[in-house]
Amino acid sequence: MESSVIRRSAVAGLAVLIGAGLATAPQSTKAMDFTGKTIKIVIPYGPGGTYDKYGVAFTNHLGKHIPGKPNLILQHMPGAGGAKAMNWTYNVMPKNGLNMIVPLDNSVLNQLMRPEKMRYKAEEFTWLGSSNQTNVVMVARTDSGVTKLKDLETKSLIVATSGKASTGYMIPGLLNGLFGYKIKIVQGYKGSSGSILAIEQGEAQASAYNWLAWSSKVPHWFTKEKPFGGPIAQIGVFKDPALPDSVPMISDLVTDEMDKKAVDFIKVLGLLGRGLALPPGVDKEVVATLRTAYSKMNADPAFAADLKKQGLRLIPASGEKINSVVAEAMQNASPDVVAHARKLIYGAGS
Repeated sequence: MESSVIRRSAVAGLAVLIGAGLATAPQSTKAMDFTGKTIKIVIPYGPGGTYDKYGVAFTNHLGKHIPGKPNLILQHMPGAGGAKAMNWTYNVMPKNGLNMIVPLDNSVLNQLMRPEKMRYKAEEFTWLGSSNQTNVVMVARTDSGVTKLKDLETKSLIVATSGKASTGYMIPGLLNGLFGYKIKIVQGYKGSSGSILAIEQGEAQASAYNWLAWSSKVPHWFTKEKPFGGPIAQIGVFKDPALPDSVPMISDLVTDEMDKKAVDFIKVLGLLGRGLALPPGVDKEVVATLRTAYSKMNADPAFAADLKKQGLRLIPASGEKINSVVAEAMQNASPDVVAHARKLIYGAGS
């Protein structure tokens, strides 16, 4: 259902690339043997969030589709809203095919808007594939008095996030820039799990992460007769079918032409979703072997069942198609639009 909606979206060109990724990646002419090897997957945040949850699923299922059935383990590397792990992967991670990352879905946005902090080139990572696409959703405690976006015209919110590279900062910052809201953004929490805990403990009132982070970690917030929290805005290519139609798309609320272009640039981040990538320079035969294995994992009913059990979705795309999406996003990003998006999120002089 989701993929058909994506193809009808305003950014159909990128979405079609994602949809085409359902095909299995081409077989390697010489399959590498990983017998007795251990593959390390780096998670750019702490435990408990959707990066971690998908990472766990990858470690449980990818190995059986790789020749030699290697062992897979996770390494958490939180810091700077995920930028620490991205920078380390690009510059330091061994290029032997035994090390990979669950990359940031906003890696392109970060590179273009904060190049002084992002010491990587998103288009030079090699994606093995992706297993999900999702919108970023702003959720607020109901006792904050903000139950719909319009309430922010007269009220403020304290938002928890990890750092400026996180969607937990970027989306509230975007709302401030677009509509003149007075959202206060507090940094330093460890990913979505730390932010959610801060909201539950009353240190913060809201945050903005992909919808699956909310629905898989705190589904009870939204199902009670008097819900603890509620979604007030979303950004993405398509409306998330799991949300009420009353939760507005930010792109539908802007009227200024330059603001529209900036939001259209930002909303593509959801297409990258949750997947795996290698650092630049890995041998092409190794890449082909791992891409084939990833596509087989995406097609494995046991993998789909595991994700469903955890409240996660499977919307698959091949590595070739994700790399095409990243390359096209980089090529089509006008400097003027990027600068305007940066100003909206981080303020004048950023």
